Parts: sequence; structure tokens; C-alpha cells
Amino acid sequence: MDRLSFYASRKIPFFFLIDYKKRDIFVQPIEKLHDVLFAVPGFANYTPRKAAAKILAKAPIPFERYQKAFREVQHQIRLGNTYLLNLTFPTPIQCEGSLRDIFFAAKASFKLYYKDRFVCFSPERFVRIENNRIHTFPMKGTIDASLPKAKERILSDSKEMAEHTMVVDLLRNDLNMVASRVRVRRFRYIDHIRSAHKELLQVSSHIEGILPSDWPKRLGEIFDLLLPAGSVTGTPKRSTCEIIERVEGYERGYYTGVFGYFDGNNLESGVMIRFVEKTQEGLLYKSGGGITADSEASKEYQELIDKIYLPL
Repeated sequence: MDRLSFYASRKIPFFFLIDYKKRDIFVQPIEKLHDVLFAVPGFANYTPRKAAAKILAKAPIPFERYQKAFREVQHQIRLGNTYLLNLTFPTPIQCEGSLRDIFFAAKASFKLYYKDRFVCFSPERFVRIENNRIHTFPMKGTIDASLPKAKERILSDSKEMAEHTMVVDLLRNDLNMVASRVRVRRFRYIDHIRSAHKELLQVSSHIEGILPSDWPKRLGEIFDLLLPAGSVTGTPKRSTCEIIERVEGYERGYYTGVFGYFDGNNLESGVMIRFVEKTQEGLLYKSGGGITADSEASKEYQELIDKIYLPL
């Protein structure tokens, strides 16, 4: 994490990548970046080109395996060890096109191709730092926009409301560790996201706080305190992460970590969801969703599968 502070305090533009467990951290000045393509709002280090990519097949884990993990999460909720847990699993997929093709074909606010190891096309910002203010935009709650009264349905759903409120409360508390005058500027507004075959409505909120003017010197410390991202772990964060470690049974790696760009003055970063990884066995698409006391295993399992798509 020290290298984030080193380059930021010297106003050197750089790219950074931090895995879920904060063990693998890659930080590189933009001028030295090699075999890494990325885009964040307002900046990209590549020239767009046309490309074709398509998911041909996906083989999600059996429902029985998912249900076993789901039941353990709900047991932990009843014990009071977690109130919201983001349960994820890898899904083997067959895909038309290379990782680079997927990168160029996909449309997302935050895109990353990393050394032919994985590609990410995330709609979710982690934090933005601009003019000494830190902003975060948690996303929780998704619905097919073509459904009748889709906006009204998602905003009035009590389970979705509870899940979103818990994430907002968690991230507000997280920002309070590094910033002052933290407040929720907008609560539960709608973003539009396009997948390969349909449009989705995504519920988001906007939280902001004020950083001390010397924040670049403390950037590594700030990220160390904020990570892993609350929107992809749950609350309370520490005990929820311990449960995730036990029930998921695989290494998330860079999935649900963060990447970003510091331009010399301001910073943009995204949460690495919508994630395709190359392994010796083939491509894996990692996905998941938030589990609360009101969740139903069959619906959450279907959400995990529905999130396996390319936003073309």
C-alpha cells in the first residue's frame, strides 16, 4: 500500500490493482504500464476497436452445493454473526473470443484487461477522490427493466430495501474512518445497465466525506482501512469475511478487489465485479449476490446465474 502514497504524494499518475485479501497489490506509473488495458470515467489508456465476444455455455455449481452454503450463511445470520453476506462462486464458461476481445466488446464504466489473466467490466465505482472529497456509490438491487413497473417494484421491495440500507450504513461507517462530515447525498436512485440481451435497473446511493488536504500522503492507509469493499463482503465486515472464507470454498483472488487510476490530483476506482478469469481448466466467471434473513435460496441461486453475462 505504501507505493500508492509514494506516487500520489509526488503527483505521479499511476494505475493500481488490489486483490480481495489485500495480498497482491500492483502499482505502476502510467508511463511504465505494460500489457494492462483499462478505462475509468474520464480516462482510458487504449484506443477502442471493434471486437466480437459471446458466452456460448455456462456450467454453474449444482444447486445443492449452493444451498448448503446458503443455509450456513442463514444460520450465521440467526446467530447474529452477520446481517448481510455477499455469497459468490466461480462458474466455468465457454466463450467466443479471447480475453482481449471480451475487453474491447464489453461496455462498462470500469473496464480492465490484465496481462491475459483476467478481464473485468464493472458498473460499480469503489471510491472517487476529487477536490479533497471522497465519494462512494454502493450498488445493491437489480431488476430486469422490461418487467412491468420495474422501477416501482425494485424500490418498494422490502428485502432489497433492507439489503441496500445495510450496505449504505456499512460504507458510511467505513468512510467515517478516513473522512469527516460524512453524509448520504442520494439514497436509492436508479442506474441503467445494459447486458447482452436486456436492460437492467440497478439501485445505487451516493455517500461523500471530506478528506484532510494531505490525503495523498495517506492514500495507502486510506485504502487499507476501506478494503475489502463493503458492498462485496457484508456487515459486520470482519466476522462476515470470516464466514465467507469458510462457506465459499475457493479463492476470490482479484475478483471483488479494486483497481483504479490516479491522474496526479484526483483518483477513480472500481470494484472488480463482472469478472472473467483464465485458468488452466478454462475460463471462470465469478459472480454472486447479497444474502439476508429474508433471502430465498432458489432466487439467490438464479441471481448468481443471471449475473453471468457480457455487457455488449
